Amino acid sequence: QAAELGLGAVLATAQLKLQAALPAELRERSARIQERFHLDAPGWYHDGDAVPHLAAAADAVWRQRRIEVRYRRWAAPTDVTRILEPHGVVLKAGKWYLVARSDGGDFRCCRVSQILGLTVLDEPFGRAAEFDLAAFWARYVTEFRARLYQGEATIRLSPAGRERLRELMSAAVIQSADESATAPDPGGWVTAVVPVESMEHAEADFLRLGPGVEVLAPAELRQRMARAAHGLAGLYPPG
Repeated sequence: QAAELGLGAVLATAQLKLQAALPAELRERSARIQERFHLDAPGWYHDGDAVPHLAAAADAVWRQRRIEVRYRRWAAPTDVTRILEPHGVVLKAGKWYLVARSDGGDFRCCRVSQILGLTVLDEPFGRAAEFDLAAFWARYVTEFRARLYQGEATIRLSPAGRERLRELMSAAVIQSADESATAPDPGGWVTAVVPVESMEHAEADFLRLGPGVEVLAPAELRQRMARAAHGLAGLYPPG
Protein backbone atom coordinates (compact mmCIF):
# COMPACT_ATOMS: atom_id res chain seq x y z
CA GLN A 1 0.00 0.00 0.00
CA ALA A 2 2.88 2.38 0.76
CA ALA A 3 4.35 1.63 -2.66
CA GLU A 4 1.03 2.44 -4.36
CA LEU A 5 1.03 5.78 -2.55
CA GLY A 6 4.52 6.48 -3.89
CA LEU A 7 6.00 6.12 -0.41
CA GLY A 8 7.61 2.69 -0.71
CA ALA A 9 11.19 3.97 -0.67
CA VAL A 10 10.42 6.45 2.10
CA LEU A 11 8.87 3.74 4.25
CA ALA A 12 11.74 1.31 3.65
CA THR A 13 14.29 3.97 4.62
CA ALA A 14 12.32 4.88 7.72
CA GLN A 15 12.08 1.22 8.74
CA LEU A 16 15.83 0.74 8.37
CA LYS A 17 16.59 3.85 10.41
CA LEU A 18 14.12 2.88 13.10
CA GLN A 19 15.45 -0.66 13.36
CA ALA A 20 19.02 0.59 13.55
CA ALA A 21 18.09 2.93 16.41
CA LEU A 22 16.22 0.31 18.43
CA PRO A 23 17.82 -1.45 21.37
CA ALA A 24 18.80 -5.04 20.57
CA GLU A 25 15.81 -6.52 22.42
CA LEU A 26 13.26 -4.37 20.59
CA ARG A 27 15.04 -4.90 17.26
CA GLU A 28 14.74 -8.66 17.73
CA ARG A 29 11.06 -8.29 18.67
CA SER A 30 10.41 -6.21 15.54
CA ALA A 31 12.01 -8.87 13.36
CA ARG A 32 9.94 -11.59 15.01
CA ILE A 33 6.73 -9.62 14.37
CA GLN A 34 7.59 -9.20 10.68
CA GLU A 35 8.26 -12.94 10.43
CA ARG A 36 4.96 -13.90 12.05
CA PHE A 37 2.36 -11.36 10.90
CA HIS A 38 1.43 -10.26 7.39
CA LEU A 39 -1.49 -8.03 6.41
CA ASP A 40 -3.12 -8.47 2.99
CA ALA A 41 -5.68 -5.68 2.50
CA PRO A 42 -7.58 -6.78 -0.65
CA GLY A 43 -10.54 -9.14 -0.38
CA TRP A 44 -10.05 -12.87 -0.89
CA TYR A 45 -11.78 -13.05 -4.26
CA HIS A 46 -10.56 -9.76 -5.72
CA ASP A 47 -7.26 -7.99 -6.19
CA GLY A 48 -6.96 -4.31 -5.40
CA ASP A 49 -7.82 -1.63 -7.93
CA ALA A 50 -5.53 -0.44 -10.70
CA VAL A 51 -4.78 3.10 -9.49
CA PRO A 52 -2.33 4.91 -11.81
CA HIS A 53 -3.28 8.30 -10.33
CA LEU A 54 -2.99 7.36 -6.67
CA ALA A 55 0.58 8.55 -6.12
CA ALA A 56 -0.20 11.96 -7.63
CA ALA A 57 -3.35 12.26 -5.53
CA ALA A 58 -1.47 11.32 -2.37
CA ASP A 59 1.26 13.84 -3.17
CA ALA A 60 -1.36 16.56 -3.61
CA VAL A 61 -2.90 15.61 -0.26
CA TRP A 62 0.50 15.82 1.41
CA ARG A 63 1.53 19.12 -0.19
CA GLN A 64 -1.98 20.64 -0.01
CA ARG A 65 -2.28 21.40 -3.71
CA ARG A 66 -5.53 21.67 -5.64
CA ILE A 67 -6.09 19.11 -8.35
CA GLU A 68 -8.09 18.99 -11.55
CA VAL A 69 -9.60 15.56 -12.00
CA ARG A 70 -11.63 13.96 -14.72
CA TYR A 71 -13.45 10.96 -13.37
CA ARG A 72 -16.23 8.55 -14.19
CA ARG A 73 -19.26 8.39 -11.95
CA TRP A 74 -22.46 6.34 -11.99
CA ALA A 75 -24.92 9.16 -12.65
CA ALA A 76 -25.21 10.95 -16.00
CA PRO A 77 -23.23 12.75 -17.23
CA THR A 78 -20.84 9.94 -16.34
CA ASP A 79 -17.53 11.69 -17.19
CA VAL A 80 -17.04 14.98 -15.36
CA THR A 81 -14.16 17.35 -14.59
CA ARG A 82 -13.78 19.01 -11.20
CA ILE A 83 -11.33 21.19 -9.28
CA LEU A 84 -10.86 19.63 -5.85
CA GLU A 85 -8.97 20.22 -2.63
CA PRO A 86 -7.75 16.75 -1.62
CA HIS A 87 -7.84 16.16 2.13
CA GLY A 88 -7.13 12.44 2.40
CA VAL A 89 -7.01 8.97 0.89
CA VAL A 90 -8.60 5.86 2.36
CA LEU A 91 -7.93 2.18 1.67
CA LYS A 92 -11.07 0.07 2.05
CA ALA A 93 -10.98 -3.67 1.24
CA GLY A 94 -8.22 -3.20 -1.32
CA LYS A 95 -9.87 -0.20 -2.97
CA TRP A 96 -8.55 3.37 -2.68
CA TYR A 97 -10.82 6.39 -2.21
CA LEU A 98 -10.03 10.09 -2.41
CA VAL A 99 -11.75 12.44 0.02
CA ALA A 100 -11.76 16.02 -1.23
CA ARG A 101 -13.53 19.35 -0.84
CA SER A 102 -15.27 20.74 -3.91
CA ASP A 103 -15.60 24.37 -4.96
CA GLY A 104 -18.90 24.52 -3.11
CA GLY A 105 -17.21 23.59 0.14
CA ASP A 106 -18.79 20.14 0.37
CA PHE A 107 -16.66 17.09 0.98
CA ARG A 108 -17.06 14.25 -1.47
CA CYS A 109 -15.56 10.83 -1.97
CA CYS A 110 -14.53 9.22 -5.24
CA ARG A 111 -12.92 5.91 -6.05
CA VAL A 112 -9.38 6.49 -7.27
CA SER A 113 -9.66 3.78 -9.92
CA GLN A 114 -12.45 5.83 -11.55
CA ILE A 115 -10.16 8.84 -12.05
CA LEU A 116 -9.45 9.13 -15.78
CA GLY A 117 -7.02 12.02 -15.56
CA LEU A 118 -5.43 14.06 -12.77
CA THR A 119 -3.39 17.26 -12.86
CA VAL A 120 -1.81 18.71 -9.74
CA LEU A 121 -2.21 22.48 -9.90
CA ASP A 122 0.28 24.98 -8.56
CA GLU A 123 -2.41 26.30 -6.25
CA PRO A 124 -2.08 25.67 -2.51
CA PHE A 125 -5.19 25.47 -0.35
CA GLY A 126 -5.86 25.78 3.34
CA ARG A 127 -6.82 22.49 4.91
CA ALA A 128 -10.17 22.64 6.70
CA ALA A 129 -9.27 23.02 10.36
CA GLU A 130 -12.25 21.03 11.59
CA PHE A 131 -11.81 18.15 9.15
CA ASP A 132 -11.23 14.71 10.69
CA LEU A 133 -10.61 12.05 8.04
CA ALA A 134 -11.44 9.07 10.27
CA ALA A 135 -14.66 10.69 11.51
CA PHE A 136 -15.67 11.66 7.95
CA TRP A 137 -15.10 8.13 6.70
CA ALA A 138 -17.12 6.60 9.54
CA ARG A 139 -20.07 8.87 8.69
CA TYR A 140 -19.67 8.20 4.98
CA VAL A 141 -19.76 4.42 5.47
CA THR A 142 -22.82 4.66 7.71
CA GLU A 143 -24.67 6.85 5.22
CA PHE A 144 -23.59 4.68 2.29
CA ARG A 145 -24.97 1.56 3.95
CA ALA A 146 -28.23 3.35 4.71
CA ARG A 147 -28.58 4.32 1.03
CA LEU A 148 -27.42 0.95 -0.23
CA TYR A 149 -30.24 -1.26 1.01
CA GLN A 150 -33.60 -0.31 -0.47
CA GLY A 151 -35.73 -3.27 0.59
CA GLU A 152 -35.92 -6.71 2.16
CA ALA A 153 -36.15 -10.27 0.96
CA THR A 154 -37.49 -13.32 2.75
CA ILE A 155 -35.37 -16.36 1.97
CA ARG A 156 -34.85 -19.98 2.94
CA LEU A 157 -31.30 -21.15 3.48
CA SER A 158 -29.90 -24.66 3.64
CA PRO A 159 -26.99 -25.36 6.03
CA ALA A 160 -24.61 -25.10 3.07
CA GLY A 161 -26.34 -21.91 1.93
CA ARG A 162 -25.82 -20.30 5.34
CA GLU A 163 -22.11 -21.10 5.22
CA ARG A 164 -21.83 -19.79 1.66
CA LEU A 165 -23.71 -16.63 2.64
CA ARG A 166 -21.08 -15.95 5.33
CA GLU A 167 -18.34 -16.15 2.72
CA LEU A 168 -19.94 -13.98 0.06
CA MET A 169 -22.39 -11.50 1.58
CA SER A 170 -21.91 -8.22 3.42
CA ALA A 171 -21.80 -7.95 7.19
CA ALA A 172 -25.27 -6.35 7.21
CA VAL A 173 -26.81 -9.30 5.35
CA ILE A 174 -25.01 -11.85 7.53
CA GLN A 175 -26.12 -10.13 10.73
CA SER A 176 -29.71 -9.84 9.55
CA ALA A 177 -29.79 -13.50 8.51
CA ASP A 178 -28.47 -14.58 11.91
CA GLU A 179 -30.84 -12.39 13.88
CA SER A 180 -34.00 -13.24 11.93
CA ALA A 181 -33.38 -16.94 11.24
CA THR A 182 -36.12 -19.30 12.37
CA ALA A 183 -35.45 -22.63 14.03
CA PRO A 184 -34.13 -25.16 11.48
CA ASP A 185 -36.68 -27.48 9.92
CA PRO A 186 -36.00 -31.26 9.77
CA GLY A 187 -33.78 -30.72 6.73
CA GLY A 188 -31.77 -27.99 8.45
CA TRP A 189 -33.25 -25.14 6.40
CA VAL A 190 -34.06 -21.81 8.07
CA THR A 191 -36.16 -18.85 6.96
CA ALA A 192 -34.70 -15.36 7.34
CA VAL A 193 -35.28 -11.76 6.29
CA VAL A 194 -32.28 -9.89 4.82
CA PRO A 195 -31.74 -6.41 3.34
CA VAL A 196 -31.30 -6.11 -0.43
CA GLU A 197 -30.25 -3.47 -2.90
CA SER A 198 -31.97 -3.38 -6.28
CA MET A 199 -33.68 -6.44 -7.70
CA GLU A 200 -30.76 -6.84 -10.13
CA HIS A 201 -28.16 -6.86 -7.36
CA ALA A 202 -30.22 -9.19 -5.17
CA GLU A 203 -30.71 -11.66 -8.03
CA ALA A 204 -26.98 -11.76 -8.74
CA ASP A 205 -26.11 -12.14 -5.05
CA PHE A 206 -28.55 -14.98 -4.39
CA LEU A 207 -27.59 -16.83 -7.57
CA ARG A 208 -24.11 -17.13 -6.09
CA LEU A 209 -25.59 -19.27 -3.32
CA GLY A 210 -26.82 -21.82 -5.89
CA PRO A 211 -29.32 -24.41 -4.63
CA GLY A 212 -28.62 -23.35 -1.04
CA VAL A 213 -31.18 -20.53 -1.15
CA GLU A 214 -34.84 -20.14 -2.04
CA VAL A 215 -36.32 -16.67 -2.38
CA LEU A 216 -39.84 -16.52 -0.94
CA ALA A 217 -40.50 -12.77 -1.30
CA PRO A 218 -40.81 -10.27 -2.86
CA ALA A 219 -42.61 -11.86 -5.79
CA GLU A 220 -40.60 -9.92 -8.38
CA LEU A 221 -37.31 -11.25 -7.03
CA ARG A 222 -38.68 -14.81 -6.80
CA GLN A 223 -39.74 -14.57 -10.45
CA ARG A 224 -36.30 -13.34 -11.44
CA MET A 225 -34.71 -16.30 -9.67
CA ALA A 226 -37.15 -18.68 -11.34
CA ARG A 227 -36.33 -17.34 -14.81
CA ALA A 228 -32.62 -17.63 -14.09
CA ALA A 229 -33.03 -21.18 -12.79
CA HIS A 230 -35.05 -22.22 -15.86
CA GLY A 231 -32.40 -20.67 -18.09
CA LEU A 232 -29.64 -22.60 -16.32
CA ALA A 233 -31.65 -25.81 -16.52
CA GLY A 234 -31.89 -25.33 -20.27
CA LEU A 235 -28.13 -24.94 -20.56
CA TYR A 236 -27.43 -27.95 -18.35
CA PRO A 237 -30.06 -30.64 -19.06
CA PRO A 238 -29.80 -33.77 -16.90
CA GLY A 239 -28.14 -36.86 -18.27
